[in-house]
Amino acid sequence: MAKARATGPEGETGNDAPLDAVEALKALANPARLQIMDWLRDPHGEFAQWEPIADRDEVGVCVSHLQAKSGLAQSTISSYMAILERAHLVRSTRIGKWVHYKRNEDTLSRLAEMLRRA
Repeated sequence: MAKARATGPEGETGNDAPLDAVEALKALANPARLQIMDWLRDPHGEFAQWEPIADRDEVGVCVSHLQAKSGLAQSTISSYMAILERAHLVRSTRIGKWVHYKRNEDTLSRLAEMLRRA
């Protein structure tokens, strides 16, 4: 069985990634990336028509399912997900040849709190 390892940019793990609000807001400014983040809020409901490759609660949604739902090219989805990951808004987990993405709720909570204070 393939090993799963969740990482963030530059190999960071855990919930202690720094919050760069400007980068996070830039990442969310693109309508397609914002839509993806909304879909990832409810992975079971939004991706019910696709059989999960792994536990969606644990590792999120397979990139191939994001590509199928969005209708965007695989290279575009990969680029968008890399931008979201660099902003610490999602976490990636590789299982075999498949990469899965899950929202980073810790970063999203910190961003929401910062915006409430602004």
